[in-house]
Amino acid sequence: MDSGGSTDMTLAFELEALKALADPNAVFNNARQWTEYVGVVSEKPTYVVTNFTRKHRVRQDFFSGPRGVEESLENISGQFDTDRHVFVGVDDEDEAVADATGWEFLHVEDAAEAAGWTLATGESVDEAPEEQARDDWP
Repeated sequence: MDSGGSTDMTLAFELEALKALADPNAVFNNARQWTEYVGVVSEKPTYVVTNFTRKHRVRQDFFSGPRGVEESLENISGQFDTDRHVFVGVDDEDEAVADATGWEFLHVEDAAEAAGWTLATGESVDEAPEEQARDDWP
């Protein structure tokens, strides 16, 4: 992604956008090269975000906690004073929240294309081994 040569950016991923990427850890590591702060926001309960980020070894600078996405983005922009605040999401609702909070919006596919990130395939890699194991039961 072109950040105009500046790394003075806060980048927030909606959890569903992060799930749409093949390797969330690699995405965060890459994003750290051209952002100041990177994290995850979601309407989901905190433990859902925490479980996902731990499983994928994602080290985030912030997360939404018990707040909703809109309140989280408002708090993050107040807490992390950078020139740009960019929200990566998946749908029109995410874009509306970005607009309402003064964040720039990027659809996850556009962000992935610009940054060279790989999107996940449609099937869940995590569920397939469990299903196979169940099929092997006597």
